Amino acid sequence: MDVQEMISLIKAVSDYGMTELKLDNGTVKLTLKKEYSENMVKISAEKPAAVLAKPEAEASFCSDQVVVSPLVGTFYSASSPEAECFVKVGDIVKKGQVLGIIEAMKLMNEIESDYDGVVEAILVENEEVVEYGQPLFRIR
Repeated sequence: MDVQEMISLIKAVSDYGMTELKLDNGTVKLTLKKEYSENMVKISAEKPAAVLAKPEAEASFCSDQVVVSPLVGTFYSASSPEAECFVKVGDIVKKGQVLGIIEAMKLMNEIESDYDGVVEAILVENEEVVEYGQPLFRIR
């Protein structure tokens, strides 16, 4: 098997959406695996990462009021591991109310609501690393 044949097999795996191909012709054993990670998923502007991860929840999202991360860091839903979460889905919030904390460079930054309303969805998990501009909460 030459390099061109291997390239053709790799292209076929990709083009036909296969996740794995095993070939054994007696002299050559070849295994191709296509693996996906969350970092490889492209996220459109209309759909936050959590919606892609939980498609059953997509239909319930109806608000365009999204609180996004102002910085890169680790998100915390409570002030300490023993403390109660700042907010839960269904809680009524006021503009300026603390929704969570993002730790960046050993500094704790409170994330406040930009809107009055009801927490429609929490789009990140506790202790999840978040990116700048990543949707964190939906408020309706």
